[in-house]
Amino acid sequence: MSEETFDAPVWHNGKALRKGYTTGSCATAAAKVAALMVLRQHIIHQVSIVTPSGVTLRLNVESPHIEGQQGIAAIRKDGGDDVDATHGMLIFARVTLNDSGEIVLSGGEGVGTVTRKGIGLPVGSAAINRTPRQTIEAAVREVIGPSRGAEVEIFAPEGEARAQKTYNSRLGILGGISIIGTTGIVTPMSEESWKRSLSLELEIKREAGLERVVLVPGNHGERFVREQMGLASDIVVTMSNFVGYMIEEAVRLGYRQIVLIGHPGKLVKIAAGIFHTHSHIADARMETLVAHLALLGAPHELLLKVSECDTTEAAMEHIDAAGFGHLYNHLALRICQRVMQNLRFTKNPPQCDAIMFSFDNQILGANRPFREIVEDLQC
Repeated sequence: MSEETFDAPVWHNGKALRKGYTTGSCATAAAKVAALMVLRQHIIHQVSIVTPSGVTLRLNVESPHIEGQQGIAAIRKDGGDDVDATHGMLIFARVTLNDSGEIVLSGGEGVGTVTRKGIGLPVGSAAINRTPRQTIEAAVREVIGPSRGAEVEIFAPEGEARAQKTYNSRLGILGGISIIGTTGIVTPMSEESWKRSLSLELEIKREAGLERVVLVPGNHGERFVREQMGLASDIVVTMSNFVGYMIEEAVRLGYRQIVLIGHPGKLVKIAAGIFHTHSHIADARMETLVAHLALLGAPHELLLKVSECDTTEAAMEHIDAAGFGHLYNHLALRICQRVMQNLRFTKNPPQCDAIMFSFDNQILGANRPFREIVEDLQC
């Protein structure tokens, strides 16, 4: 990939969006320039690296220092137009040369520590993922040659505070940010890194022995599980809009039971076979409600009222007033049928359940008796 490819914007919904670079690229560039400064014994203000995807980045160096056989440098993270919790922060590297012949990489202040299995890094190690580890070590080795050794410490003074805005604590990464990135480049509007962070939580919980999992669109679902089901939130994983992806990941990891819990505004789409629930993908909420109300024999007047609603909440008022609350049990059953249809080629499909709740945290409906689902989750 050429530099022009990096500079060229990504077009999304008619807007030109600027690419950025990962914390892994920042750490690699900082380590490379710190090593170069020690060898040359002079301050350097710009450094080039080639990312794993083949893009050449020319990055400005901040806070460069040399003290004997030790160099320190920082690169400012730039997420382009895909701004995240680490955007704009400084990622530092401290490189100390020695005669050991080995490069030893560690995480310092603001870089998280791995406390659970399941993310591909040893418990107790710094949260520096495999690709950045390789690129950092390769960049330093290229600078210092085959015989010298170096201690490389990556640190980020703002890391602990910034990590509060990430999923790190749920992944068992405590005390700071992760140094991540597989390509070195941040592509605006990319869903892949978000989806991967969600599935990582599934992996960690499975590694810890969990066999039954509750998938929820967001925080309301977690509260419902805690308050109405009396279960610990440890069994809950956020799926956001990525319903199909997270179900497939749960199947891949060997979960025995998957329970989808959420407000009808999200879950009703699954009853229509929509497994990515963001409105930019598809929105057939009213059509789905109307179709299933009709199947249950609802009067034409109710169907018209629901079809003219803009929100699920407004439609639910008409449904309740007409005495069709049993619709939600019917929809929950339909959701499970849709999921099982998707998994029909799976050798050992998991038990699938679905529960819908209202904004005031009350149970609306489920595919089978609510208490049975709770009891199974307690096994």
